[in-house]
Amino acid sequence: MGQVGLAGAFAGLALFDNSTPAAFDPSTSSLLSRTAQGVLTSLGNTNSGGSISSGCAMNDVYYFAGSFSSIGNISASYVASFSLSSDTFSALGSGGPNGPVSAIYCDSSNDNLWAGGHFSSPGGSVAVWNTKSNSWTAPPFKGFTGADAQVTSIASNVSDNSLFFSGSFLTSFSGGMNPVNNSNNPNVPYSPGASPFSSSLVPIPLQAAEIVGAPSSTNPAYSDIQAILCPAGPDGPGNTWLAADGNAALITVRAFASISAYGVRLGNTFQSGYGTTAFSVTSIPDNIVQTLSYVDPSTGQNITCTNNCPLSTDSSILYQDFVFTNPITLTGVQITLSEWMGAAPGLHMMQLLSSGSFASAVSDQNSLSCFASNPSNITMTGSWTPKNANTDIPATLQTVLVSTVPVGTPASQAPTFTWMPYVSASGQYNVNLIIPGCDDFQDCALRTSVRVTVFPGDGSQPYVSTVSQQVQNDAMVLVYSGPIVPSSSSFVTTVTMSLADQPMGSGQNGEYELVAGNVELILTSANITSSSTTSASSGSTSVGTQHGFGFFEWPLNSAATIDATGVMLNTSETSLDMVGISLYNALGAPTAGSTVISTVAQHPSGAIFLGGSFTFTTGSLSGASNIILYQDGSLFPLSNNGLNGAVNSFALYGDELYIGGSFSDTQSTSTQGKLMGIAMYNVETNTWSTLGAGVNGVVASIALANTQIQVVGNFTETRSASGLSAGVGGFANWDIKSGSWVNSGGFVMGNLTFVGNGTSSSGQGESQFLAGNVQTMAEYGATGLVMLSNGDNNGPTVTPLGIQLDTTANTSVPASTAQKRSSHHRRGPTAWISHLKIHTLFARQSTTSAATLPPPPSATAPAVLTGIFWSNSSSSHEVAIIGGNFSFPTSSSAVSQAVAVYDPVTSSVTALAGAQVYGVVRALYVDTESHLYVGGEFNLSDANGNGFAIYDLTTQQWLTTVAQPLQATSGSYVAVRSITTSTYKPNTVIVAGSFAQGGTVACQGICLFDTMLNQWSVLGSDMQGDITSVSYAGNNQEFLIAGGVITLSGGISANIAQYSFANTTWTAIGDQTAIPGPVTAVEVNSGNSSSIFAAGRTADGSSPFMVFWDGVSWSNVGSSLQGNSNISQLLMVPLQNTHSPNSVIESDRMLMISGALSDSSFGSASSVLFDGQTFVPYIVSMSGQATMGYVSSLFYSITNFSFSQQHFLATGIVILISIAIAAGVVFLLALIGIVWTLLSRRDDKLARYENNDEDDDSIQHRPSSLLEHINAATRTTILGTQSPFNNFSAEKEATREGTIEPDPFGPDASNYLRAETPSDAVVGSMAAEEEVSRPAHARYSFDGAGEGELPLTAGIEIEVLDDRDNAWWYARNVQTGREGVVPASYLY
Repeated sequence: MGQVGLAGAFAGLALFDNSTPAAFDPSTSSLLSRTAQGVLTSLGNTNSGGSISSGCAMNDVYYFAGSFSSIGNISASYVASFSLSSDTFSALGSGGPNGPVSAIYCDSSNDNLWAGGHFSSPGGSVAVWNTKSNSWTAPPFKGFTGADAQVTSIASNVSDNSLFFSGSFLTSFSGGMNPVNNSNNPNVPYSPGASPFSSSLVPIPLQAAEIVGAPSSTNPAYSDIQAILCPAGPDGPGNTWLAADGNAALITVRAFASISAYGVRLGNTFQSGYGTTAFSVTSIPDNIVQTLSYVDPSTGQNITCTNNCPLSTDSSILYQDFVFTNPITLTGVQITLSEWMGAAPGLHMMQLLSSGSFASAVSDQNSLSCFASNPSNITMTGSWTPKNANTDIPATLQTVLVSTVPVGTPASQAPTFTWMPYVSASGQYNVNLIIPGCDDFQDCALRTSVRVTVFPGDGSQPYVSTVSQQVQNDAMVLVYSGPIVPSSSSFVTTVTMSLADQPMGSGQNGEYELVAGNVELILTSANITSSSTTSASSGSTSVGTQHGFGFFEWPLNSAATIDATGVMLNTSETSLDMVGISLYNALGAPTAGSTVISTVAQHPSGAIFLGGSFTFTTGSLSGASNIILYQDGSLFPLSNNGLNGAVNSFALYGDELYIGGSFSDTQSTSTQGKLMGIAMYNVETNTWSTLGAGVNGVVASIALANTQIQVVGNFTETRSASGLSAGVGGFANWDIKSGSWVNSGGFVMGNLTFVGNGTSSSGQGESQFLAGNVQTMAEYGATGLVMLSNGDNNGPTVTPLGIQLDTTANTSVPASTAQKRSSHHRRGPTAWISHLKIHTLFARQSTTSAATLPPPPSATAPAVLTGIFWSNSSSSHEVAIIGGNFSFPTSSSAVSQAVAVYDPVTSSVTALAGAQVYGVVRALYVDTESHLYVGGEFNLSDANGNGFAIYDLTTQQWLTTVAQPLQATSGSYVAVRSITTSTYKPNTVIVAGSFAQGGTVACQGICLFDTMLNQWSVLGSDMQGDITSVSYAGNNQEFLIAGGVITLSGGISANIAQYSFANTTWTAIGDQTAIPGPVTAVEVNSGNSSSIFAAGRTADGSSPFMVFWDGVSWSNVGSSLQGNSNISQLLMVPLQNTHSPNSVIESDRMLMISGALSDSSFGSASSVLFDGQTFVPYIVSMSGQATMGYVSSLFYSITNFSFSQQHFLATGIVILISIAIAAGVVFLLALIGIVWTLLSRRDDKLARYENNDEDDDSIQHRPSSLLEHINAATRTTILGTQSPFNNFSAEKEATREGTIEPDPFGPDASNYLRAETPSDAVVGSMAAEEEVSRPAHARYSFDGAGEGELPLTAGIEIEVLDDRDNAWWYARNVQTGREGVVPASYLY
C-alpha cells in the first residue's frame, strides 16, 4: 500500500491493548516514561492525593520524589526508584525524609542521591541516599534552618563539581563578606585545566601589542593570530590559528612596555588533522625559558615543566593555565609550539595572565581584558599632564601623569587621582603603587608624600596610608594587603591618591609635584579566611556576621563537616555563597516561607540566574520581580524588571535561558501578554523572546531534551504568535531550531507537575519521565494525522504528525447540522473474484421519500478528515496533502487553514499558494496532471470555490476558471464528500456529496467532470439524493457503488445503489428494506460486486449498522456495535499474516472499520478490524478534551494496489496489522485455511455433483498457475458453491491406487463448477429452461482453436446466452459480436 496515513479528529492515539488501563484516577499522581521518539507509557500511580515533583536518572535506575506513601504496588514514602531493566518500583530503605521532597539530584560520581524539601530528618530540609550502602544520612552541612524552611531546587554549577541549593531558608556566616573562592572564577569560562588561583588572574590586554605567529597557515580562515587572543566563537574558522603544515611554530608577543605577568593561558585546537602536543615559554627581554606550573586535568595534580610542556588534546578541556613560579616583569614572551599531531600545531586561545589585576594612570592603556565585563578605569580632579619615564627594563618607557600644586595648599583642595582596577575574583591581594624614580625625571626637589586610600570591598573598611614619592629609583610600594571583592556594577575596588595631610619636603619654586603611575594587584591566594589580616604601614579591616537567604553552594569534593543550621565560619564559604548574602540584604531580611527561590541555573560565563516568587522594593533592584541575575559579585535586574508572575523552572540552552512559571509578561508588559507561562531570555543580548504566545495556564516544570523544550503544567493549549491555539493537555514541546510548537509524540491530558530527562538510548536521543495528575493518556500524540509503516511483532510503527495543527482561525461556510461526512477515496484494484451483475434480480423498492443523512461525529478543530499522497518532483519527496478542519501558522503573522502539504521526511507543513480555503475540506484527489481536486464545505478567499475547487500543484495556483461552480439546492449549501475516478472512465473525476447541479448541468448528489473538456455531465438521469461514500466494482471499475440517501427512477428510495457506466443506469442493490437507514460508508471487496459492505445509522438515528451483500442478499454483520458508534470509513486492508477463512472475507485481508466505535466486547475504539466473523479492536484515539476520538479515513500512496498482486509486493509496501497481538489469534497458512474451509462448507444442495463422472465434453485445458487455482477455490468458497476438492476424496483415492489420478484442480465439470445461473442463485428450483442472457467475464485466456469455440482473453466482457451445460457455455463477445462455446470454469 506504500505510505499509509491515518487521519481523524484526535489528539492522541494508541494501538489497542487490553492490558493498558482505559482510564486514570486524576486524584493520584502518575509516572510516565517517554521515548526519544515521543511514545508515552504509564509506569504506575501513587496513592490518592499523592504528588511527584522531581526526578533524576543514575545508572539503570530512575529516582523520583514528592509527597506520596505508595507507588505502583509498593509502599514508599516521599522517595522511590524505578528500575529501567526490570520495570519494577522499589522503596529506598528506612530512615529517609520524614516530609515532602521537592527536589532530588543524582550525583553519579559519588553514588549519592541528594534530596531536598520540607522535612527535619535525617537532615534539615536535605538528605543523602548512598546507592552503595543503601542508607540515608544527613548532608555534611546538616541542613538548613528558618521558619518553614524548605529546599525547592538542587542544581549543579556549570562544571558539575558544586551543588546549588535554593528554596526558602536562612544561612549565617561569621567573618563578614569575605568568601573563599573554592571553585574556579565564575566570570571565566570553566575549564578543568585551570585552578581557582589561575582563573582569578585577569588576562593582560594585548590589543596594542605586536603579535607574530610564524610560519602561518596559508588558509586565511586560520592565519589571523589576533583571533586567538579572545576568540569570539568556538574552535573553528576565524577563531583558531594554525601553523604551516609540517612546521613547528613560534609565536612572539611584544608589548614595548613594562608589564607584570604571572603565566600564560593556552587552548588547543581540535580541528581535524591539527593540534599542539608540546610547547615552551620564553620571556622577553631576558630570554629565559620559564618554569611553568599547571593542573593536570586528568588527575587534578599540580605539575611543573620547562621545555616541551604538554598541552592536552582532550576536546573537553577548553584551555589550560600555566603559571610562572612568581610574577615577573617583562615586555613580551615567545611561545614555541615544538610538537604537534597531524599536519601542524595550532591554538584556539592564547592569553598572557597578569599578576592579579592592574590599572594604568593613562586611560588609553586600560583596555578591556578578555572575559572581563568592563576595563579598569581612572578618575581625577585638578590638572594632570603626561610624562615619560624609564622603567627597570632597558629601552622601555612608561607614561605617567603629573600634577603640580602650590606649597601650602590644603590636602582637601589639592588634585586627586583614583585608580579603579577591574578585579575578576575574590582573593588575597597585595596592592602596589608603582612610583617612577625621581632621578630619571630630575625632579626630586619637587617630590613630596601622598595620601593613599584603598577601598578593598563592599562592606569592608577603607585602608589609608601615607607614601613618599621621594624615591630616586623606580619603586613598588605596598599600600594594601588583604581580601579584595570582585568588581561589579555597584562596587569596584578603588585606590585614591591625594596630597598628604603633612607633605614631605619644601618643594621647588613653591610647588610640589604629584606623580600617578600604575597600580598593580598581585594575587597571593584564592582563599580568604576569617583570620586574614590587612597590612601596610598602618590600618586594619573589621568584619561581622552576615546572613544569607535561599541559596547555598556546596562543593561535591569537600571533605568538611559544618553546621549550616547555625552560624558557619567564613572558612566554609564559597565565592557564590555571596548570592545568598546579597539576596538577604536586597530583599530586606526575608522570612523563610513567604519568599522562595524556586530554581537556579548557571551560564558558562559564570552568571547565575535565580527564579522564584520575590520582589525587590529598595535600592537599584527596586521593582525587579521573580527573576534576578547574579554576576561579578552583585545582583542585577533583568531587562524590563523581570516577570509579572512566579518562576518555577529553568532550562538553559547555550545563551538561551528558558523559563516556566505563572507569569504572562515582563513587569513592563513589553511583549503584550505573549509570555504566557513560558519565556526565553537571551543572556548575550539581555532581551526577552516569546515562545509563540505561550500556553493557557501555569507551567510547573520544563526540561531540555533533543533540542526541544519539554513543557508541563496545568494548561490545555499552546498558542502561536499569530493567535492560533492547539490542544495539548498539559504537555507541550517547543522546537528550538524551528522556533515553533511541535508534536510532543505522545498525548497526555492532566495537570502535570514534573518533566525530566532519563537516559540516552543507542544514539536515539534522551528519554524523559513525566508525572502529574493524569486524566487520560495515549502512546502517540498527533493533531489528526499519523503515518503507519511496518513494525515488529508488537504492531506497526506509528509516526505522528511532526507539527501541531491548530483550531480554525476563519470559517466563512456555516456549520451544518446534517450532511457532513468524511470522504471515502477508493482507488481501483484489479479484482479476480466473481462479479454478479443481475439487475433484474433486485427487488422492487418502495416509493416512499428518502430519509435524511445522520449528523456526522464531532470533528472539532483541529481535525484531519481526508488525505492523499503526491510525489513532489521539486523535492523528490512523497508528501501527504491533507484536508479538514484545522489551521496552521505559515509565519509569525500569517495563518493558513483547511488544506496543507505535509512532508514526512522533513516534518514540515506548507500551505497552498494563492487564495486561502475558508471552511472544511472533506475530499481530496490528485490526477496524473498533478491537479489537486478539493471538496468539502468551503469557499476561497478571492474566488468562488463553493465546496469544490481545482489547484495546479505544479504551477501552484488555483484553476478557478476550469470548472463551473457547483450549485446547492435552495436554502442549503454545497457539501462535497467524495472525489474519485474510475479506470473505466479515464480523464474524468466523479464528485459526490450534497448539491443540485454542476454549472448548468442538473446532477443532484453526484456529477462527472471531464478533465479534458472541463465540463460537467450527469451520471444517468434517474438518480437524486445525498451521497456520502463511493466505491467501485468490476475488473475495470465499470460499476460505481454509491451510499447515502438516494432516490431512483420512479421514486424508489435506496440507501445504496449501483451505476453502470456501460448502460448509464442506476439500480438499487438488493432488498433495500434490509438496510435500516442512510449509508455513511461503503466498500467493495477488491472490486467484487458480490462482496459489498455498507455502514450507517438507522433511519431513526438511534443506532449504527453494518451490512454485507453476498451477491444474493444483505445480512447484518455489525449487530454488536452500540448506539453511540459512528462509522466514517470501510476499507479492505491486506495482512502480513492470515486469519481463518470464512465465507465473508478472504484470509489474506480484513475490513478496517473507522470512526468512533463502541462495542460491549472491547469497549471503545476508533478503528477495528473485521475478519468476517469477529471484531478485533485495533486503534483507540482521544480528543484534546479527553473524550473519544474519531478516525475519519486511512489513505495510502500506491494507486494500483490490489489483493491479487499484493503478495508480490515488497514487504515495505504492505501495511502491518498485528492481529496476533491484538486478538490472540493463531493463523494458519492461507492455502491450508482455504482447503479447510472448502472441505467444511460442502453444500448439501450441490452434493449431487460430487459423484458425477467426468463429462465427455469437458476440455483438457487447466489453469496455468497455482495462484489461479487458489483464486478459483477462494471464489467458490465466498460464493458458497461446490468445492473443486469435492471430487478428491479418500474413498476414490483408495480405489484408484496405482493409477494415474486426474488433476483435482482441472477445469472439468466435476471439480470446477460454473458460477450459478440466475435461477440457481435465487430460487434453485426455477425452470432452467428459461432463456436469460447475462454478462460475464473471462477468468482465464482460452485459445478457442476448436470448431465452434469462442476465443477468450482474460478479463474480457462477454454475454452468456446458454449455461445449461455443466462444462460448456454458449456466449457472445460483446465487442466483436462473435459467438461460440467456452469452458464454463473459465468464466465468472
